Amino acid sequence: MGLESFHHNFLTGTLEELVKWGRRASVWPATFGLACCAIEMMSAGAADFDLARFGMEVFRGSPRQADLMIVAGRVSQKMAPVLRQVYDQMAEPKWVISMGVCASTGGMFNNYAIVQGVDQVVPVDVYAPGCPPNPQTLIHAILTLHEKIRTGELTRRTGSGGEHEGGTGREGAGISVAAVPAGWTPEQPQAVRLGTPR
Repeated sequence: MGLESFHHNFLTGTLEELVKWGRRASVWPATFGLACCAIEMMSAGAADFDLARFGMEVFRGSPRQADLMIVAGRVSQKMAPVLRQVYDQMAEPKWVISMGVCASTGGMFNNYAIVQGVDQVVPVDVYAPGCPPNPQTLIHAILTLHEKIRTGELTRRTGSGGEHEGGTGREGAGISVAAVPAGWTPEQPQAVRLGTPR
């Protein structure tokens, strides 16, 4: 018989592609708006830019219902443990977008009070540049993340942030994090650094 007998009323594909499509089309963000980048993130969710097109219209108030953290703005040393706690409570698989130069590198705040890059605290998947990045840049970062989800491994689990030479990767920004559960090896995701779209 074969697939010819089904004519045009039957869809075929792998289960892996179906799961990746479902994940990509229903990423629910847990916002972490800390500074002026948060205003741009809010406008990206408003009517003019409409993140509902990507299945992201509801920014979740609970990390247990979210799988994407958008870190928008500078992260202080006092806020870093809170950020890590929210990240740890998010559902697997989970992703992180570092929005703006302050979240990505500390920006103009090169001092003891600001974490010099949120990747010292949590693993970052996509970096969105700008000060602040406009809503189009955030949408570009989200679409880049969607492409990473589509082409990535289905069972990839994120590792702990701040992995450096000689370190265990669990002490980012001086934060002590519980030991990684047995059964999987933490890996730092290959982050994507974007250029500002024209």
